[in-house]
Amino acid sequence: MTLSMRLATYSMQKPSLLLALLFTTAASVGQELNCKVVINDQQVASSDRSVFKDMERAFANFMNTRKWTTDTYKNHEKISCSIFLNIQPNNNPSIGNFKASAQITSSRPVFHSNYETILLNFADRDWEFEYIESQPLEYNDNSYISNLTSILAYYAYVIIGMDDDSFAELGGTTYFQKALNVVNNAQTSGRNGWQALSGTRNRYALIENINNPQMLDLRKNTYRYHRLALDTYDKTPEASREIILDVVKTVKKVWNINPTSIFVISFFDTKAVELANIFSEGSIGIKRDSYDILTSIDPKRTVYQKIISN
Repeated sequence: MTLSMRLATYSMQKPSLLLALLFTTAASVGQELNCKVVINDQQVASSDRSVFKDMERAFANFMNTRKWTTDTYKNHEKISCSIFLNIQPNNNPSIGNFKASAQITSSRPVFHSNYETILLNFADRDWEFEYIESQPLEYNDNSYISNLTSILAYYAYVIIGMDDDSFAELGGTTYFQKALNVVNNAQTSGRNGWQALSGTRNRYALIENINNPQMLDLRKNTYRYHRLALDTYDKTPEASREIILDVVKTVKKVWNINPTSIFVISFFDTKAVELANIFSEGSIGIKRDSYDILTSIDPKRTVYQKIISN
């Protein structure tokens, strides 16, 4: 998103905040992400755990200091995100080979509130990588250098794309295409997570869904849900609920076409608790409609009982 678009959006906030944005010094200009990396190494039988602390620092620096876009982000505009990496047992830190599962999340503020809404909540069980302590992390958009930097770059672009989609309709297209390019480059490696036939919940499946024309309405609804509903929720809660209910109906249409879509599954992994909270305060009609749709698409989640219990 360009600086002018972000300032136009932030101008809805309190005047004091807008002034703070306008008068932030040039020294505060930085990269796009504010990514926290946490590595859980408790399952690894190793007496030397310094490599995992070094890993945390290196991964965070890679995400936070690299320039991923041509736009200018000030400190308050950086995208909040996190990577929680669970290192699996039977790794061999001494030769630098690791396997892990990861949880990747990102969020953005809801205007006129202190609330942050989650944009991405994705589980990736296919982290296989090589890492030597203090070794530089090299990456190039045009070629595959290592599995580790390709995975990190992929999520940087997905996170930015999700954020931009929430501020402008289809605003993240450029970055989703960059993430797809990362996948295409990495497919020659034969590593897990990048292949079309290696699973329906991996990195390939997610970015294929996001770029699939059949999923276009779901992407458009990212903007409607966040910019047209959540950002105006404090002033017009009933109208916002109506928009969000219509979003859920559209999600159901996409689900009818592809009930195993990881993009749809990821939507509910990200938004289930928030949806239950939003619709629990709605009118009887909205409560009934939202509960019926949500439990038909996402029946195993019990959080939706909150909608009809109030």
